[in-house]
Amino acid sequence: MHSKTTTHASEATLSSEIYPRRSRLETIKEHIHHPMQCLDQRRDAVRGFSPAWFTASMSTGIVAVIIHNFPYDWTPLRFIAKAIAGLNLLLIVAFTVLFLWRLVQYRDFFDILLHPQVSMVLGAIPMAYATLATSIATILGEYGLAWVPTLVLVLWAVSVALSLAVALLVTFIATSHQGHPFDKVTATLLLPIVTMVVAAATGGAAASLQPVNLVAVDVVIVSYVLMAMSLGASLMVITFYFMRLVLHKLPPRETIVSAFLPLGPLGQASNAILLLGEQAQRVLPKMIPHVPLVGDVLYSMGFVFGLFFWAMGIWWLMHAIYAVIYTRTGGRVPFNLGWWALIFPAATFSAATYQLWLATELVFFRALTAVLVPAIVVLWVVVLVNTICYAWTGELLKPVAIGHLELQDNSELDCDTTTSIPDPGPLA
Repeated sequence: MHSKTTTHASEATLSSEIYPRRSRLETIKEHIHHPMQCLDQRRDAVRGFSPAWFTASMSTGIVAVIIHNFPYDWTPLRFIAKAIAGLNLLLIVAFTVLFLWRLVQYRDFFDILLHPQVSMVLGAIPMAYATLATSIATILGEYGLAWVPTLVLVLWAVSVALSLAVALLVTFIATSHQGHPFDKVTATLLLPIVTMVVAAATGGAAASLQPVNLVAVDVVIVSYVLMAMSLGASLMVITFYFMRLVLHKLPPRETIVSAFLPLGPLGQASNAILLLGEQAQRVLPKMIPHVPLVGDVLYSMGFVFGLFFWAMGIWWLMHAIYAVIYTRTGGRVPFNLGWWALIFPAATFSAATYQLWLATELVFFRALTAVLVPAIVVLWVVVLVNTICYAWTGELLKPVAIGHLELQDNSELDCDTTTSIPDPGPLA
């Protein structure tokens, strides 16, 4: 017995000499001093730069907006919102340069477009520009700067053009070239479609900076059209996705955070229709006087349907929280860029709650907004810190092969290509 104990002790000592155990601090120092150590070559960071990175930008932009619009006035929050909006501007510039660099150097845009998963996150690009426009309108609009309305209008027009291109092109290709086996479908199918309702909400912010003129009327009408197109398609996809959940249960733990995505179109639709109703009441009676009561009717409809979509969002919020908790009880949920799906949908729901408070002045909506905003900010900080750590090591920038798919036979496409991190170690 004594000899066996001695043997095990000697083996443990030998193992510790050959494989010395490093402290947490030593591991972190190694990560800091050796960036991109998970990549074969550092230039692979450009090849591995995915449009999914724009989800970080769009989430950061809307976090700046909800902090600025916190229902209880506290001056430091305005400075925090400006700092986060500045960070978002830097992110969107850097992401745009890196993505264009990838497209020019590797010429794989059509490979991205034909991929059944990567193509979906192209929707994050117009939403990033839309939230940039919204944050500028919200934070700088109150200063009366002459150039702000024009800049917001230009950014809104860019987001509209990109959202229409992505929403139509990606959905067309999804039905003609890509393969989406029903048991592997996730809520990422909503990403190309929800771009239009995000642009519609930005249209409400852009119209608020314009005087009562034809430009404001055009922005309001185009935004209503975009919202109707997006909402109709989104409700169909949400129904389809719920049927997939009923028949095949929750998605894999690597993509479980996508359960929050249906909250996005519902929360943003509520936010958009409330914003547009306010602008319709201001603009349309003077510019379209031959349509009686059009502004008041749209304002009233905005409140009714805004409350309706907000209530639908509560159901999906509760379901998504349950899905994540249930999955987490079975093991750790690996970190990936999909975690940003926690932030944007919840923030749109918070923005809709804030608009309902402005419309009704009910204490319930004000208090709920005050609870939601800090919770979302905490989640944003957690996801941002993990993203920075894993981007520094190169884990989030590993190139994924997307050009080898056999598109002629849709049934053989592998849709489960989400890059995740199996063990975060000391960085989690």
